Amino acid sequence: MKLILTHEVSGLGEAGDIVEVKDGYGRNFLLPRGLATPWTKGGQKQVDALTKGREVRSIKDLDQAKGIKGQLEASSVKVPAKSGQSGRLFGAVSNGDIAAAVKAAGGPELDKRKIEVKQAIKTLGSYEATVRLHPEVAATLKFEVVPA
Repeated sequence: MKLILTHEVSGLGEAGDIVEVKDGYGRNFLLPRGLATPWTKGGQKQVDALTKGREVRSIKDLDQAKGIKGQLEASSVKVPAKSGQSGRLFGAVSNGDIAAAVKAAGGPELDKRKIEVKQAIKTLGSYEATVRLHPEVAATLKFEVVPA
């Protein structure tokens, strides 16, 4: 099945990429979530226009991404979360919570879909997350989950 990605999909591609995937993956995962649209010749023309625009912006974005990477890696972020006596959280810390804490700490506004956490965060403590700022630049964000 040939699809045009409308959002970045980890391990598959960026928005505007044309990908060939198995029918079930496209039909049951990508299309219902709005992550892709079926490929057409008209859609191909739009993708070409987006790609040209992206290439023009990419050089500026790379320098900006490197600047944001330095800012993120130098900052200390505290993510407040409700917890019990033993330090276990009521629920888990989401990528949206991390993005909001970065912004509250004076950092840049991050897209929560670009934040990758290795395991679910369900206890208080220090953690690391990877933030994909650009296809060539990924920053390691260190943050601490503290009681709210």
